[in-house]
Amino acid sequence: MRIVIAEDSVLLRAGLEQLVAMVGHEVVASVGDAPALMAAVDAHRPDLVVTDVRMPPGHNDDGLRAAIALARAHPRTGILVLSQYVLGAAAAELLESRAEGVGYLLKDRVGDVDEFLGTLERVAAGGTVVDPEVVRRLLGRRRNRSVLERLTPREREVLELMARGRTNAAAAEALVVTEAAVAKHVSGIFTKLDLPVNPNDNRRVLAVLAYLAG
Repeated sequence: MRIVIAEDSVLLRAGLEQLVAMVGHEVVASVGDAPALMAAVDAHRPDLVVTDVRMPPGHNDDGLRAAIALARAHPRTGILVLSQYVLGAAAAELLESRAEGVGYLLKDRVGDVDEFLGTLERVAAGGTVVDPEVVRRLLGRRRNRSVLERLTPREREVLELMARGRTNAAAAEALVVTEAAVAKHVSGIFTKLDLPVNPNDNRRVLAVLAYLAG
């Protein structure tokens, strides 16, 4: 893959560069602020962008703003946002900007090299990934309690795996059940969240947004 990395920490940026290069990916640009990120993507048209949330020049959510703009302007480029903290509203806004090829991951996950590299590949291939800790915390918020009560414990487990970008087959393997059983749970989730079939909607993403939004 051809990747653009945006991270204002020089050490972390260098580490990310080495990590992706180690498995044969090409870093076509590595930058430290949001304007440089926008320019790099326009110039290189990469397969994937990996960016921090808080970056110069504003040192606020400049990276997230750039990621959302790029998700809309470059639909064929995967967008993976890295965050130091669980920011549920940020994750929801990012997912709402695009239904495919987008991810929100906590920086701590970079330490799990295999999982991190797998996330890069899933997002670049059009998958949608939300950090499991983000989902876990937001699912436990009191304001979502009434919605949560609609789902069985197993359906919640399936939803978390959906948020991590797992297919039904991968979820079945993780839960040690059949793929047909997972498909049944997914159907139950859609029904309980009132997500009817619509050719214009990605119901897997909408199911996750049902918990992240609000």
